[in-house]
Order: sequence, then C-alpha cells, then structure tokens
Amino acid sequence: MKPLEKPGRSSPLGATFSSSGVNFSLFSRNATGVQLLFFDQEDDPAPSRVFQIDPATNRSYHYWHVFVPGVLPGQIYGYRVEGPSDPKRGLYFDSDKVLLDPYGRGVVVPKGYTREAAIKQGDNASTAMKSVVVDPGAYDWEGDQPLEFPSERTIIYEMHVRGFTRHPSSKVGPKTRGTYAGLIEKIPYLEQLGITAVELLPIFQFDARDCPPGKVNYWGYAPISFFAPHQAYSARRDPLGPIDEFRDMVKALHRAGIEVILDVVFNHTAEGDEWGPMLSFRGIDNPTYYILEEGGSRYANYTGCGNTLNANHSIVRRMIVDCLRYWVQEMHVDGFRFDLASVLSRDESGHPLPNPPVLWDIESDPSLAGTKLIAEAWDAAGLYQVGSFVGDAWKEWNGRFRDDVRDFFRGQAGALRRVADRMVGSPEIYGHEQREAAQSVNFVTCHDGFTLNDLVSYNQKHNEENGEDNRDGTDDNRSWNCGIEGPADDPAVQKLRNRQVKNFFTVTLMSLGLPMILMGDEVRRTQLGNNNAYCQDNEISWFDWTLVETHADLHRFVALLNARRLLRDIEHERHRVSLKTMLQEAKHAWHGVKVLEPDWSDSSYSVALGAELDRDGLCFHLILNAYWEPLEFELPILKGDMWRRWIDTSLDSPNDIVPWNKAPQIKGNKYRVGDRSVVILYRIIRE
Repeated sequence: MKPLEKPGRSSPLGATFSSSGVNFSLFSRNATGVQLLFFDQEDDPAPSRVFQIDPATNRSYHYWHVFVPGVLPGQIYGYRVEGPSDPKRGLYFDSDKVLLDPYGRGVVVPKGYTREAAIKQGDNASTAMKSVVVDPGAYDWEGDQPLEFPSERTIIYEMHVRGFTRHPSSKVGPKTRGTYAGLIEKIPYLEQLGITAVELLPIFQFDARDCPPGKVNYWGYAPISFFAPHQAYSARRDPLGPIDEFRDMVKALHRAGIEVILDVVFNHTAEGDEWGPMLSFRGIDNPTYYILEEGGSRYANYTGCGNTLNANHSIVRRMIVDCLRYWVQEMHVDGFRFDLASVLSRDESGHPLPNPPVLWDIESDPSLAGTKLIAEAWDAAGLYQVGSFVGDAWKEWNGRFRDDVRDFFRGQAGALRRVADRMVGSPEIYGHEQREAAQSVNFVTCHDGFTLNDLVSYNQKHNEENGEDNRDGTDDNRSWNCGIEGPADDPAVQKLRNRQVKNFFTVTLMSLGLPMILMGDEVRRTQLGNNNAYCQDNEISWFDWTLVETHADLHRFVALLNARRLLRDIEHERHRVSLKTMLQEAKHAWHGVKVLEPDWSDSSYSVALGAELDRDGLCFHLILNAYWEPLEFELPILKGDMWRRWIDTSLDSPNDIVPWNKAPQIKGNKYRVGDRSVVILYRIIRE
C-alpha cells in the first residue's frame, strides 16, 4: 500500500472536507490498530481502498487520524478497529467488523443489512451500515437561520416524519410519501392548523431492525449515528440525498414560520446489551461510550433498551455537545427534546449527580443560546425529576399535567385541586424555581400511549398486534371509554367522546405553559387501542387524511383555539407582559357554582377561574364541569360589556367555538354548563 503523505490532525473529529481532501479522526483509547476503509457502493463485499493508520505517526494521544487527498463529498467509508477481545472487562474489539464513524454526517444502509451479521463472527462488509463524507458548506440556505421564537409563542405539534404522509390518503407523490420531501408538501396543512413548531420523533440514523422478529422499529428510538439524518426518510437514494432533503424541509418549514425541534436520544444506542450487534461504539471503544457494571462484563440498563450511554464521560459529553452544535449551526434546527433526559444526570457508575457536567455543558454553550431545550425529566430506572431538573434554560415535559387532566375529565375523585394548579402553570411543581410558566410543557397525549381519540374510546390497552400477548405498554392509562370499549355507532357515545376531546384540547391550549399536541389528535386519529405502537409501521400509526374531512368540526375547533392562543401571547408580548406576569398582575379568583365559593373537596367535579386583566381590560371566565349532569354557574358582575361566549364544548359545531370577534352576548348573571363540558366567556372592561 502506498504510504500516505499527510498524517492528518486530531481535530476536528469525524470526516472534515476541504478543497484538497478529507481529514479523518477517530477516538479510541483501547485500540491497538485502526483501518480506514473506502467503498464504492454501500453493499460492496470488500473496500476499494484501505488505509492502515500508523500508531507511530498518525496517532495523537487517543486520536487516530489521517488526511486523504482528493476525496470528494459522497465518499462511503467505515472503520475496522483492532484491539483485545475480553468481554469480562468490557472489551469487544473485532477487526472483521465494519464500523460507523461516531461523527459521520451521513449513513448508507445496504439492502441486505442485518443485525445478525454484526453479531456473529466473520466479515460483514457487504451488509454493514457505512458513513458518508459530507461538505456542510455546499448547501445554499438562502439566508435561512433558526427562528428562535419565544417559548410563550410556541405551540408544538409532535409528529412522525414517515407516519405523517405514508398513508395512501395523504395525496403526496408516490415517491415522496413518508419522507422529508413529503412533509414539505403538507406544510400548508400545518399552517392552517396554526402550530408554530414541529417536534419530530427521532430522525438520527437508527436501526429499524432493532425490534421483535417480524416487526420494525417505527418510532426510531434506536439511534446508531447521532450526526446523520435517517436515510430511509429520504426520497433520494444517493448518499448525500438525505442530508440535502432534510435541509430542504427545515428551510421550507422556516419559510412558513414553523420551528423544527428534534426528539434526540442520547441515553442509549441500537447496539443493545452484551449479546447485541457491533455497529459502531461497541467496536471502537466500548468502556468509553457505555456505562458498564460488574467490572465491565454487563451493560447498565437505566433505559430499558439494553444499554446506557456514558453521557458524563468527557469524550461522550464532547460528542453530545458537538452533535447539538452541528444540528443548530449546519442543519438550522431550532430545538431539542431529550428522551429520558434524566439518564444524562447519571455518572459513570450510574449514580445521579447534583450538577451533571453534560447538562451544564449543553445549557452554557454559547452556540446553543436561544435554542429550545426540552427534557423528558425521568428515566426507565425510576429517576423522576419533573420540577427538579438541573439548569435554568430547560423546559420539562410535565407528566403530572397529563395525568391530572386525564383524571379530572374521567371523573376521578380528588383531581380538581390538582388540575387547577396545572392550569395556572403548575406552581405546586415549579413555583420554587421562580421561572416562567413555559417551563412546563403541557400535554395530554404523546407518541407513547393512547391517542386522544383512544383515550376517550378504550378503558384498556389493546396491543395484541405487537406480538407480546398484550404485556407491553403501560397499564396506567387513566382513560375512560365513555361507556363502550372501542368503536361505537351510538350517536350519544360519539357526541360525548367528541366533547371530551374538545375539553382536553381547550385545557391544554389555554393553560399557562408551553402546549404540545400529538399528530392527528386534531382529527381523532386512532391506533385501535394500541398504546405502544413503536413497532407498527402501518395504518395503525400513520395519519389517515380522510379523517380531516370526517372530523372537520374538531379540526376547526383546534385551529381557532391555536389562533387565539397565539394572538393572546402576541398581545402580551407587545405589552411586554409574560403569561406568568399576566396572571400575577391580574385580578383573578376561583369560583364554584357560586361566585368566590369554590368547592375543593374530593367529591367536587367543577370549578371556574376568572381573570381580570387590568392592562388591556380583557376579562376571562373559564368553567370546567366534569360532573355527569349540567350545572348552573353564577357569573361575576363586572363593569363594561356583557359576557360573551367564545367556547362551549357542549354545543354542536359551529357554536362550540366561534371567531373571537363574533362571540354572542350572554344575558344575565348565570350560565348553564352542560355535563362534562368546558366553557370560556370573556368581556371587555370599560371605565
């Protein structure tokens, strides 16, 4: 083999393109030898070129590096890493295996890819995933930048890239269904709905084969290349296609005024436990990248997925922060939601840290200033940090909002006081931190669990299609089927379910905090009672676009709610009043069926909240009635206009919600609220 003229440099890590060639750098503390492999096609049985990286001249500290002249973007490459094989000490080196670059910006996947070939002994070159050289500066962003909307002006739509347009009814081009390009075609729908941010389920390259036999990993919580967009979500098949198509999508969403938030998984990888495949990290430097137990012979499992990323190791911390910088600076994303974020607070022994270095590294990094950081503040091993997650900039998924709102509308005794606290920003949880109400990300449903339709249609999970005898998925659904399990032809049941769905939307979007809604809930998308559809890449999970017409009344309801939510926040921003300050400065009071007489007993199922806003003269009166019979509520007597009815979920469309400026007047000082209904009245105070 012809000697290389340039040894390259240790920084930056990964494959760095320049006009004269590409610098490759890989960290491995325990390796004894490293080969860089070039391939012409992703399924070639052997590399076209092999570069033996000389530890004497091409190694600085634990960084193995080489500069290869004349290499162009699109070059497919991988590594073979030599070293001791001693699983009892956590060392799994296998020089037969082709490995992904942890910093690889693109990935190709052979049609014959299998996890089995990465587990058993022998060469797996023809079936291994491989990395791709990328030139980030080659793309024309046309002046685009992350939008950096204030959290107070944000409505999140949690969605799945593939599932959004994969259904035949999506009417996008057959080649773009289920892709980044397909999502672009549906941006007008998102604009009409009135959301301001999409939160995409994992789009880092993941292993779709990390699932039970005969199934597919649909959700994508099986990452294997943190810097690369998932190849299968691209309509383009060339090596650089997924990168450019993802950027096209981000640019198009930004032009529509919609931010892009990525659901990121820095808690585990698709390599699984000690019986899992060797795809990247395990074969490069296993003790560095994973938390190991029993002297290294066993993987710690705080994630429920077989392994746990060693996030507070200096090398892994650097990779995580470098990754986030890359997605913000080079891919222009606006924020991140961290899956099982509490894992990131554990040290190399798995113990929770009071000040986890990786979390402070993320928060304090100047290039991430203005980026939305959202934590799922718990993990699979029982560490629950909602209300106590480290840092000043982090928002948190408020799981207690979800549980308490569900309990209230299913008529659970004792839920009233809790739901009242959740509606005003959960001060019981967050009040000690003196933070804005937007710290609480309010949601009732998300990808994990029932859809909103199924929440009001099923008492029990129905996960038989997952092939685990209905054992998987949570049993704590806090749902109520409104009298019949599953689909119902009874008009009364259907009307009640529709009303309950509107109740959930109203409370979610009108409560103080940052609201999030689940893809398809606005048209009552169903998963047929499956509350763990992670392996269902079919119509159980896909967005059925015929529902937009079937449930046009609900879609209209949500769109008008979103429009007023944004208008409210813009008005407060114009006056430089945050939502939290608005509530603190307002004259507000809790009421029951009688003014200023709330009933906080465990047997109470109704409450009203009035807020008189001195600054702009607008007064709201919100009434929740989870009781099974109608109730008559007294209304406060105030100066100014008569009360006007904006929302009454007991009424049929279009009277359930009306355009703000067309709200009808309410005569008298009482209002009859239907059973299991939400009402919002308003009036303008005039002196």
